[in-house]
Amino acid sequence: QVQVVESGGGLVQAGGSLRLSCTASGRTFSRYATGWFRQAAGKEREFVAHISWSGASPDYAASVKGRFTIVRDDAENTVHLPMNNLKPEDTAVYYCAVDPWGRATIHSSGYDYWGQGTQVTVSS
Repeated sequence: QVQVVESGGGLVQAGGSLRLSCTASGRTFSRYATGWFRQAAGKEREFVAHISWSGASPDYAASVKGRFTIVRDDAENTVHLPMNNLKPEDTAVYYCAVDPWGRATIHSSGYDYWGQGTQVTVSS
């Protein structure tokens, strides 16, 4: 069983920045793939970004490309999501998901373990 915990959400004005973090348990964290998803009120959960176990070829949703970055820190068993130039439409609950087999995908069904989510609210 892998425990996944997100942190770093909050309230920020449009144009501001936040950094989300995702910490996962397990001795083989360096082999995990990690994805970030978000769900706004009344909408379906959507893909935000993912990173493979190697850190190569991270992928982003078109709506966040150029503003969000996904990076991994294997020494801390953590994946970070710095978010810049935030917009009101970025407001959502952000979820971190882990695939212990290292297969990064844009599909939420590809991840076995999920965190409880962290709220990001961007005011206009």
